[in-house]
Amino acid sequence: MWFSKNSLRSKIFLSMLLLTLIASIMILIVTVMQYREEAEDYHKKRLLRKEKAVKSHIENILDNTTYEVKTDKLAYIFRDNISELSKIHKMPINIYDLNGNLIISSRKFFGDTKKDTIQKINFDIVSKIDESPDKRFVIMNDSKLGESQSSYSYIYDRQFKPIAILNLPYLADTTFYKNELREFLGNLAKIYLVLFILATILSYILSRYITKSLNSINNMLRKTSFTGEKTKLNIDNTNQEIVQLVKSYNDMVDKLDESAKQLAQTEREQAWRDVAKQVAHEIKNPLTPMRLNIQSFQMMFDPDDPDIKTKFDELAQVLIEQIDLMSNIASGFSAFAQMPKAQMYEYDLVDVIKKSLYLFDDEKVSFHSNVEELNFLFDKEQMMRVITNLIENALQAMPADRKPMVNVTLQDTTDKIFIFIKDNGTGIPDDIKDFVFEPKFTTKTTGMGLGLAIVKRIIENHKGKIHFTTNPNKGTTFTIEFTKNQK
Repeated sequence: MWFSKNSLRSKIFLSMLLLTLIASIMILIVTVMQYREEAEDYHKKRLLRKEKAVKSHIENILDNTTYEVKTDKLAYIFRDNISELSKIHKMPINIYDLNGNLIISSRKFFGDTKKDTIQKINFDIVSKIDESPDKRFVIMNDSKLGESQSSYSYIYDRQFKPIAILNLPYLADTTFYKNELREFLGNLAKIYLVLFILATILSYILSRYITKSLNSINNMLRKTSFTGEKTKLNIDNTNQEIVQLVKSYNDMVDKLDESAKQLAQTEREQAWRDVAKQVAHEIKNPLTPMRLNIQSFQMMFDPDDPDIKTKFDELAQVLIEQIDLMSNIASGFSAFAQMPKAQMYEYDLVDVIKKSLYLFDDEKVSFHSNVEELNFLFDKEQMMRVITNLIENALQAMPADRKPMVNVTLQDTTDKIFIFIKDNGTGIPDDIKDFVFEPKFTTKTTGMGLGLAIVKRIIENHKGKIHFTTNPNKGTTFTIEFTKNQK
């Protein structure tokens, strides 16, 4: 809030300083992380090298021993060797049996001579050794003396059969890396202190230069009266962006008077544009499904099909009804773009809805009704237009990554008739719910935004109601409600 109230000059100045500070902090964090990763990687590799050397030494002892190489003989085999082995490799060495019980230990812990040898390994460690691909498990710990690691791996006999577990405690000496990091950060801090001072000076100069021309424009605009003579701006010795801004303003002044004269004419023409959009929308609406339906029939046409005449008659009937629908809309335009007056006759609502769905893919649109036949007083063409428009709206609003599914349900009750059109789309956001049925409102990149407004007007002309419920990311249900025996 405080930042947004500052001047543009202050914002530019503070932003540049902030970017410099953020860059410094990010480099500091990356540097510390890099040093730590290098130290950890070094000590992991060093422990692995020591482990390989110790195991190689152990294999040599086992190859030259006179004892039978078995778990219960290891205490005798390494009794005289483990201390020397520990001194050679400069680290404590512990040998456990396969159940985790201590067999023998050098009893010398590097950097911590007071710590007793662990007599039994935790069962989880034994399990993890066996489960690991390389039969090796490393525990990382932080102690007062530094970061420590402890590796566990199998000791094998001459037949490569595990006979014991080798434990090598290792204390990582990070003194060198810490000193290196401390020295590097000290040098880096000195460099960034100089850079921060230079960034401060440069930010101050740039912020003054950028806002100087804007302040000049502001002073001239205060002197300009838009209610009287329009004064053009004239600023020299400024950057190209400000010159373009001044040029755009002067062009706007030249066009302002002309725009005012055209405004009245534009407002008169807008009413006719709205009517034309409405008619174009309603005529265009059935054309795409009609075209798809004809193409589908053409592809599946089989002259030897015994039902070909019936299928052709059904297709022709649907197309004729849609053509009549568009013809009535075009005729209504001559009466100042009024929708055709409803021709109220008694039709079977179930049959009309089924014919409306004939233009759509059965895999995308389904229909259910609790009655086989429902005679009702309504305009057949307008009712088909309502159903078609709502289904197309649902399909067009479906996200690309989701299989569209629209369910149309007709429910006949004692005193009312309900039509539910439910989709599985993304739902309608709360901020546009109140505008859905308004003319020219749309969330699509195409279309005139008149479809739902026309649907609502048709339903209201039939003395019905339409409303919707929506669930974010799950879908929307439009509900059409008619009261029976209404006049």
